[in-house]
Amino acid sequence: MQAIRSILVVIEPNHAESLALKRAKMIAGVTQSQLHLLVCDKKGDHTSYLRDLTGMLNSEGFNTTSQQAWNDNQHQTIINVQQAEGCGLVIKQHFPDNPLKKALLTPDDWKLLRYCPAPVLMVKTDKPWAGSVILAAVDVGNADGEHRTLHRSIVSHGYDIAGLANAQLHVISSYPTPMLSAADPTFQLKETIETRYRDQCKTFQAEYGISDAHLHITEGPADAVIPHTARLLNAGVTVIGTVARTGLSGALIGNTAEVILDSLESDILVLKPDDIIAHLEELVTQH
Repeated sequence: MQAIRSILVVIEPNHAESLALKRAKMIAGVTQSQLHLLVCDKKGDHTSYLRDLTGMLNSEGFNTTSQQAWNDNQHQTIINVQQAEGCGLVIKQHFPDNPLKKALLTPDDWKLLRYCPAPVLMVKTDKPWAGSVILAAVDVGNADGEHRTLHRSIVSHGYDIAGLANAQLHVISSYPTPMLSAADPTFQLKETIETRYRDQCKTFQAEYGISDAHLHITEGPADAVIPHTARLLNAGVTVIGTVARTGLSGALIGNTAEVILDSLESDILVLKPDDIIAHLEELVTQH
């Protein structure tokens, strides 16, 4: 987080109280990052609005640039600008889609999480991060190379945010409910599953300096466990990673981040492994 030199902030002119900008100012205030404001609109002209906003931010001591753009759709516009400006973080306020529309069309914010090569911070609340809990969601049960690298990134970003917001880092990991049909007998008994996960977590805790009091190991599906734990802890931010499930040509995101986007009562930072980032950057250049 400290290494981010430029932040892309998606501005919604119709929403005067910009939660995305509020978070961007807080992060830039600590990291000295440049702010690049983007309005995605092909119809109205927002030149004077952006000029005034940029001028105000510059007078407050922020290094700010801005533009209005449109390429086919919102998520593609954001990604193109992120790549062109070399922004290391995208911040956008999340506005939930209505359930019927979501059932028929893939929400644009899901597509942004899926295809954006940079980390994406979806802002959902105006609750202060300062003094809150930063919740890092990891899948300790998956210890392959890709997951281990992603875990390192998730915990590292979690510590960074906790540092800049004077907050506490907690870690959540869920383990599966016992299945009698499981081929591996260890996944048929609750006790053996839990013991196995707790053993794996001890190695994880030692590696990243996570105390027992800050580790939450819960039985159940991640998309239910993470929002529940975030609510219990009153988390300010939930940090989650995504990995390829069916090869890089398939769906590039684990559905958990998409599914919990509406149910989480905290902001959410979504990260990806380096190989997926490289693949997505390639896709952007082909457009």
